[in-house]
Amino acid sequence: MIITRTPFRISFFGGGTDYPVWTQEQEGAVLATTIDKYCYITCRYLPPFFKHRSRIIYSRMEMINEINEIQHPSVRACLRFLNILRGIEIHHDADLPARTGIGSSSSFTVGLLNALYALIGKMSGKEQLYQDAIHIEQRLIQENVGSQDQVMAACGGFNVVRFKEGNRIFVQPITLDSQRLRVLKSHLLLYFTGFSRFSSDVASEQIQNTPVKKQELKAMYEMVFEAIHILNSGQEITQFGKLLHESWMLKKSLSSKITTPFLDEIYAVARKEGALGGKILGAGGGGFMLLFASPEYHPKIKEKLKDFLYVPFEFENLGSQVIYYAQPQEF
Repeated sequence: MIITRTPFRISFFGGGTDYPVWTQEQEGAVLATTIDKYCYITCRYLPPFFKHRSRIIYSRMEMINEINEIQHPSVRACLRFLNILRGIEIHHDADLPARTGIGSSSSFTVGLLNALYALIGKMSGKEQLYQDAIHIEQRLIQENVGSQDQVMAACGGFNVVRFKEGNRIFVQPITLDSQRLRVLKSHLLLYFTGFSRFSSDVASEQIQNTPVKKQELKAMYEMVFEAIHILNSGQEITQFGKLLHESWMLKKSLSSKITTPFLDEIYAVARKEGALGGKILGAGGGGFMLLFASPEYHPKIKEKLKDFLYVPFEFENLGSQVIYYAQPQEF
């Protein structure tokens, strides 16, 4: 039996510049971190004592005999990709709900690949994990997804990820002293807005709009490096929050599906109570909202947003890991 643990991520700046439609012509960059909320995948060869050959358990249970019968697109594609023909059992658990902007789909794919590689007796490096996951999601499943989620899930940490032509990806950890990192973290609030959505559906309009939104995307790309400068130069950390607000205003202009009047109202309430910036995580449309505010304003913001679920978190830096390994049994 194999168990993998793969983190979810929070993206601060640059989202949208990691889509293939952009990186085929322009360099993209994302500033993001993984957090201590995880996707867990348990995997084993299923003993041959059942009427079904394989069992896949997530928000539903699939009991199937052929790979082609599997409804879950990532599971079906990963098993085909690794040419796993034996009966298998896969069980998925997660700390946060799916389709909420925290990169859950890619964390699932990365975690599943990590487990399957271990099951067949191969060790996979982090680069192989994210490159394989990108190939599966963008080419095999053909979802409208970027490349940041797979990289962050595999590598973990607080990073700037740069995307260059030819599918070249460079991951550079952000080096901050522990005090500066604690100050940044102390200004962040994470809320679940109560909505979930398929990011591929939300992103499709943004992708279609890319040719006429080059100026906005270029500005969002440049904000990645402006944010890094704020963190490393010792400027007031509040400048990071103000820049986050500017980036959110730009992101909203990329597509009509990124926000809703309801989400705008939540953000407006938080701003009125002292938040300097924030954003809807992921492609948009719902899910988790990240807010940036000085700690003295947190009580007021929490009071005003008491109808929404506040989710405390910490940064993490390990990425996808095999946390349990037992030699697969033979039958």
